[in-house]
Amino acid sequence: MSGYWPFLWHAIATLVAGKRIMVVDDDPDLRELLFTALADEGFEVVPAANGEEALGLLRTFRPDVIVLDLMMPVMDGWQFANELKARDEDIPIVLLSAARDLKNHAREMNAADVIEKPFDLSELIPKIERVAAS
Repeated sequence: MSGYWPFLWHAIATLVAGKRIMVVDDDPDLRELLFTALADEGFEVVPAANGEEALGLLRTFRPDVIVLDLMMPVMDGWQFANELKARDEDIPIVLLSAARDLKNHAREMNAADVIEKPFDLSELIPKIERVAAS
């Protein structure tokens, strides 16, 4: 069984290599943590502090997945998701939030997955990898 691990690691690394992730969260420490963790996994990562900043970045950066907080100043996650939909952008969203009824919000936004705050990186990374690889 242990002989399969290098193969599995290589297969996962191949699936995520070059995949682009946008992390949208108002917490600078969390953005830095996610930036570092995802970059270490082989993703190209761009952080944004709120939905308005993220929309501006979409002009020059086309992510494969958006990791999105819901509760942010300036433009929250709900407004951002509505704007994406209005622009006919089809980018999978992974909600990352402490909001109540997160699963219901995810269903309403047609999010690909949810990650509840607080979270464990060992659970977060595989979810993002799965969405990015699909």
